[in-house]
Amino acid sequence: MAILRFKALELVDQRQPLAVTVSGERRSDTFGKNVFNLDAMRATMPGEYFKKLQAAIKQGSPVERSVADAVASAMKTWAMAKGATHYTHWFQPLTGATAEKHDSFFDLNSDGRPIENFKGSALVQQEPDASSFPNGGIRNTFEARGYTAWDPTSPAFIIETAGAKTLCIPTIFVAYTGEALDYKAPLLKSLASLEKAAVDVCQYFDKDVQRVHTTLGIEQEYFLVDRALYNARPDLVMTGRTLFGHAPAKGQQLEDHYFGSIPARVHAYMLDFEEEANKLGIPLRTRHNEVAPHQFECAPTFEDANLAVDHNQLLMDIMERVADKHNFKVLLHEKPFAGVNGSGKHNNWAMSTDTGVNLLAPGRRPKENLQFLAFFITTIKAVHRYADLLRSSIASASNDHRLGANEAPPAIMSVFVGSMLDSVLDELERTAKVPLDKGDNIYLKLGIDKIPAILLDNTDRNRTSPFAFTGNKFEFRAVGSSANSSSAMTTLNAIVAEQLIDFKKSVDKLIEQGKKKEVAIVDVLREYVISSKSIRFEGNGYSDEWKDEAAARGLSNVPTTPQALDAIVEEEAAALFERHNIFSHVELHARHEILLEDYIKKIQIESRVMGDLAVNHIIPTAVAYQTKLITNVRGLRELGLDDENTQVTLDTIKAISRHITTIKTQVDEMINARKVANKIDDTRERAVAYCDTVKAHFDTIRRSVDKLELMVADEDWPLVKYRELLFRH
Repeated sequence: MAILRFKALELVDQRQPLAVTVSGERRSDTFGKNVFNLDAMRATMPGEYFKKLQAAIKQGSPVERSVADAVASAMKTWAMAKGATHYTHWFQPLTGATAEKHDSFFDLNSDGRPIENFKGSALVQQEPDASSFPNGGIRNTFEARGYTAWDPTSPAFIIETAGAKTLCIPTIFVAYTGEALDYKAPLLKSLASLEKAAVDVCQYFDKDVQRVHTTLGIEQEYFLVDRALYNARPDLVMTGRTLFGHAPAKGQQLEDHYFGSIPARVHAYMLDFEEEANKLGIPLRTRHNEVAPHQFECAPTFEDANLAVDHNQLLMDIMERVADKHNFKVLLHEKPFAGVNGSGKHNNWAMSTDTGVNLLAPGRRPKENLQFLAFFITTIKAVHRYADLLRSSIASASNDHRLGANEAPPAIMSVFVGSMLDSVLDELERTAKVPLDKGDNIYLKLGIDKIPAILLDNTDRNRTSPFAFTGNKFEFRAVGSSANSSSAMTTLNAIVAEQLIDFKKSVDKLIEQGKKKEVAIVDVLREYVISSKSIRFEGNGYSDEWKDEAAARGLSNVPTTPQALDAIVEEEAAALFERHNIFSHVELHARHEILLEDYIKKIQIESRVMGDLAVNHIIPTAVAYQTKLITNVRGLRELGLDDENTQVTLDTIKAISRHITTIKTQVDEMINARKVANKIDDTRERAVAYCDTVKAHFDTIRRSVDKLELMVADEDWPLVKYRELLFRH
């Protein structure tokens, strides 16, 4: 291992930035060139069918068979003109990765002659093996049938791998019995539910609003390490994070990496994956160094939420493939290195109407500001009401390492709105009950006019808040960097839809009682402001004081995944998802089972890797070095030197022995705890056992290994060190 480490370091020193060819002088010239977008459709489809397809997409209605055949023919023509030989249904199973099964356009006709063929039936539906993907008990292992179904709202695209081009068609993935087995199907249902609820509320303010789109901009944080160094760290290869590693003398404490000059090799890599993303219609706009050494971020312009999620999943795949070409490995794990910044996937979420209004942006007129407050306050109320469910939507073994650690929001759900809006809400709470006389200016008297026309930069940002308002959108910062954002967005859409429905019912009831519409709206909003006040927090979410204050406010703090996932299957959550036709009872409990199994497997893998490295690499290295020290002491004594000259070495020998004993004892106890946990039949109890009894040994084992790293000679240490992983590039 030590030899592998130094060979890897030699390779790193020889690396040079790759030359990247950028096509076109402007990004806009090549944007979406490999996407079957509106321009491509218009150019390859008969006008009649093009109009029918666009109408079906806008209205959310099924695509007619004749239209599907026309689309398939146009797709094939377009894709083959670009060199594609195969097509695939591109879907997002509950593994967390994307999946695809490639079929060739090549076929034989009835006469046995070769042709290129792609029918509407192949576009609309395919049949992958459903038993081989996580299903939470919905399907038996011998029941293989499942279906992928075309999502016409997300355009098809062409991926090139090793010179081969494939037409990828975004789809949902469902079981033979109809249950969703992916992330996309529930997201689409939640978007439809939120749209209906939002349109109904918009009717109070603008009768012309017919549609409301949920928009999303997903920031992506990541680490880069050289591929040779990565391959010399079995824990990174197997688990995505370093299980051992002493903190380097210099980490992120000088804050000199953040927004610093981008290293040349990294800059070439960024150019390359941005070029690929641009061709696939992913509107990346931002790149920069993040807080931790060799941590970076990219961010796109916001898009329709469904498309934004598809693009983020595609982007992660592009980043990994391009990294290999540049002799890098991109680390998307939430906490690949202890003691430095973790990585998130900040989800910037908003709603906009088909009349061009961002519902989370204050306007210039009082009526617009009342509309803004209706959606703004209702969202806060939804987060307060379903805080535990929202927390469960970001729960994973990897995100547990990040939440509450360096530069990451805590596991406590809270909302930051900024001092300016905080004072507006406080004013609304105090003054909304003032009596109104005939002729009074309702908006002025109720404090609505106090909201300025331009709010975007009227308040500071709070990077410690898991759910922060940033001027014209909410930023859900607690989503993990490796996650599929659909999980968090499905939950957020559902809880806001539910709250908007309740809001409208309450307002309508007051109107029926004779109250003026504007007064009824403000009365309900005031009640929401009062009842949800405990979720608003403007301070430092990283502080221990906040944990105590949050507990006093009655807010939950659930730092571990098995317990956080309980919220998914609580009666209120199940009823919510069933009311909105997002998850059935069976689907919800299946997902709970899948998420628990995923947690168990990941902790189990980490435990096995940790045991292997500790016993087969660290302990032998420590023993070998200890033997060198013993030989040294023996030689000194043979020369007649007294114990005073050997005491420091003897102390080191004893310390090494203590750490070896601790490691071996803790590894044995960890293995025994794993054996006990594996015998537990109930999945939830087994997950808790892995969390409380298996994972409980990780820190103690790591502490002793990291101490040994400081004692053993550098030339003998088998694992690539943090200073090398984070600073050699």
